[in-house]
Amino acid sequence: MSNKHIFISVAVFLLCSFNAPAFANKASAAIDAPEKARMGEVIKIKITISHIGNNFIHHVNWAYVKVNGKVIGNWEFSFFNLPENENFSREVTYTVDGPLTITAEGHCDIHGSKGKVEKTVAVE
Repeated sequence: MSNKHIFISVAVFLLCSFNAPAFANKASAAIDAPEKARMGEVIKIKITISHIGNNFIHHVNWAYVKVNGKVIGNWEFSFFNLPENENFSREVTYTVDGPLTITAEGHCDIHGSKGKVEKTVAVE
């Protein structure tokens, strides 16, 4: 194979990697937590991040979960530390100390984020 053919192959690969909206998107987040909890109860909060096309060039580079504005879980990803799948989850626990507003977000290093999501937990 000539150098010209190698160059064309690499160029096509890179073009497809960065300009294929059918195969890439902004990262999105979903929150799974109880609707209600008792004061002092330890609850499990699960966030699921979805992003098509996690690979060494294009991937989720961070995700977080906050309770009442305070970060309780933060994950960073890179070329050497990729998310395990296009849809992946992380879990944290939290001791209920009043009504909770949970926010979460994931971010793609190229396309960005669909924005933060929010869920409230009422105190019984």
